[in-house]
Order: sequence, then structure tokens, then C-alpha cells
Amino acid sequence: MAIPQLSAEERQAALEKAKAARIKRAQVRDDLKSGKLSLEDVLGMNPVVGRMKVSTLIETLPGYGKAKAEKIMAELKIAESRRLKGLGERQEAALLESLR
Repeated sequence: MAIPQLSAEERQAALEKAKAARIKRAQVRDDLKSGKLSLEDVLGMNPVVGRMKVSTLIETLPGYGKAKAEKIMAELKIAESRRLKGLGERQEAALLESLR
């Protein structure tokens, strides 16, 4: 697949859109860490948040780090590269159950 040739304005718009998405995901992580959002709230959010990796989400939770996140994902048979929007209903339910 060829990379599309973008004009300077289109490229700048794409960069701004990507920056806004990163800021939104960072805000969601901060809200989750501080307790303003629950895990259920995050899983039901918009597609921008759906691009976040499952491991990143687990590591954001208080009391969870890289080792615990890897252990939970291995137990639930969730691939390391899986993103939130790629979780099936059963995986999502199992994730919620294991993190309660």
C-alpha cells in the first residue's frame, strides 16, 4: 500500500488530529488513575480510546504494573499487542472480572 501524498495543510491537519487523540488518551489514563473514571467507563468510550493498548490500560490502574499486567493478559489469553477496540465480548467481560 502506497503512502498517500499529502499537501502541507493536510499533513498539518493529520498531525493535529493525532496530537488531540494522544492528549485524549493521556487524559483518560489520568482520570482512571485518579478514580474519576471506572474501568467500565473506559471500555465503553469512543474509538479514540479504543486505540489504547490493553496492557497500557491495566498498567494505569493503581496497584498494577508491567509484571501484573503481563500476568493478567497471559491468564486471559489476550495478545500483548491487542488494543481495547479489538477485545471480544468474552475477553472484555473476563478482563473486567479479573480487575475487580
